[in-house]
Amino acid sequence: MHITLTTWSLEQTSPADLRPARVPEGDDVTIVRAEVPSAEFSRFLYTAVGGDIRWNDRLSLTYKQWQEIVEKPGAEIWVAYDRGTPAGYVELDPQPDGVVEIVYFGLIPAFRGRAIGGHLLTEGVRRAWDLAERWPDREATKRVWLHTCSLDGPHAMANYERRGFRLFDTKVEEVEESENPGPWPGAHG
Repeated sequence: MHITLTTWSLEQTSPADLRPARVPEGDDVTIVRAEVPSAEFSRFLYTAVGGDIRWNDRLSLTYKQWQEIVEKPGAEIWVAYDRGTPAGYVELDPQPDGVVEIVYFGLIPAFRGRAIGGHLLTEGVRRAWDLAERWPDREATKRVWLHTCSLDGPHAMANYERRGFRLFDTKVEEVEESENPGPWPGAHG
């Protein structure tokens, strides 16, 4: 069966474009960089966050391919924790000419709707803008971009726009419908 998939690409071209979200109430949420490249942890985050919204493009990658992604110089994963439990993440992919893509961003389903997403996105965008401070061989960031699609969560686009991202491209295509893979079989029921 085929479905219509709309993909929107959004960008910021200056750190001044970022409109920060409020920090969630209390001191329960922390955002920490996963500094040790770990294919296992990266895959866990990917499946836990994207399992119910059809993230499946990386599921067929080998361990070696996952490890290459997390070991790429300048690649970073920032994780939101709620009282010690991973709640979501932002994955930054450094690209040539001072461009940083937010490749993946999202929350594990149990943590959605609690004002964590705006805060995590704010911090992820800040870390994209100051990436060269942590990676001296990198050129200063000139552009931060991401894409979202009609399969993502219902609040994704609004969150990106509230943080100051601007639409620069829209693509509509017919694609083969896939099942929600869940973090493991049967978990998305």
